[in-house]
Amino acid sequence: HPALPDEPLIFIEVALTDGVSNAIGPLIDPESEQTDPALADCAIFYSITNCQEGLRGISFGNLLIKQVVHELEREFPQLRTFATLSPVRGFRAWLTEVMRRNDAIAAELASLQEARWFDQAEAAARMQPSLMRLCAWYLTMAKREDEPLDPVARFHLGNGARMHRLNWLADTSKRGLQLAAGMMVNYVYRLSEVESNHEAFVHEHEIVASHALKKLARDC
Repeated sequence: HPALPDEPLIFIEVALTDGVSNAIGPLIDPESEQTDPALADCAIFYSITNCQEGLRGISFGNLLIKQVVHELEREFPQLRTFATLSPVRGFRAWLTEVMRRNDAIAAELASLQEARWFDQAEAAARMQPSLMRLCAWYLTMAKREDEPLDPVARFHLGNGARMHRLNWLADTSKRGLQLAAGMMVNYVYRLSEVESNHEAFVHEHEIVASHALKKLARDC
């Protein structure tokens, strides 16, 4: 902005990958094997950061994502998919309330109270189906008035993205576990669908999501 020379308002972090990423670790680990950008077929947006304290609460992300998609298409024409790897920020708080009201679910997911429950392979495998179904239900069915309860879902669906895939233990950092029990979700941006998806969300309150994710929610 001309009023802030050499000061970014917002920035987005992008990884060029082979396929849609299902975990944050390999994207941010400096020791991870790097994909040759010329061979990548997917661009993953994994972090959007507002830089100016005075502009907190004002979102430029929708404009930035579309701009970045256009620029990447020009620079890397072989890219076929533009997607995010996004947190499910409200899931753990919502799940805590569900467990408080439902003794059967609380008993089934009791191991979540342990600090490194995900390291216990047997317990984690036992809880995985229920946690995946509950998270899918939270993303597609839990509402605040007519909008998704999850703030990240509201942002991307409002921008015209499609909710694509739920990823198990995609972020096992302390914060990732506290906010979302390690879950992350991919939102896919297809420029040919962005406008119609946006209209469906804004006017019809439709959660535009993949068949697999909707089925997972129905099985809850």
